Amino acid sequence: MYCNKTLRDYLDDLAAKLPAPGGGSAAALTASEAAALISMVINFTIGKPRYAKYETELKKMLEESERLRNEFLRLVDLDVTAYESKNIRDALDVPFMVTRLCFEGMKLCPPLITKGNQNLISDVAVAAILFEAAFTSAYFNVEINLKELADKKLTLSIRKELMQKAKSLKKIRLETEDKVGKIIRG
Repeated sequence: MYCNKTLRDYLDDLAAKLPAPGGGSAAALTASEAAALISMVINFTIGKPRYAKYETELKKMLEESERLRNEFLRLVDLDVTAYESKNIRDALDVPFMVTRLCFEGMKLCPPLITKGNQNLISDVAVAAILFEAAFTSAYFNVEINLKELADKKLTLSIRKELMQKAKSLKKIRLETEDKVGKIIRG
């Protein structure tokens, strides 16, 4: 699958007249980039005396960002497989999982504004933007698949959850951008 291919191979197939990969897979890839940026910021922070008091918390955050990065990469391929299966639940479950994991990833951004290496603070903002972009992209893939789902109670439940998460994600992203902007501008 794509996790073991080059980025060029993936993008060539994404651009081609192929049924998959598509938007769901691209959303997962974008989210994996966001998680990777979080990991990078933390890796450049751990071991620096200025941030020593946050070391334990940062190590836990790094474990989480790496877990998320690997899960998002798995979902890049799983989305392709789910699309090819023609099973509506599979096609729905993968982007829904991406939205949930983006929400978890986004929660890693605010603490890094103060506890992360200040030389990489802009990367925290980029990660927040990418998490929201990936969430929104996956959200649209969930919505298009909900049209085919016969279970109306489940449809309403999923939509309610996603609307709440979308609102929270936007708030966190805006606050992250604002705080990072203030730090960068001095």
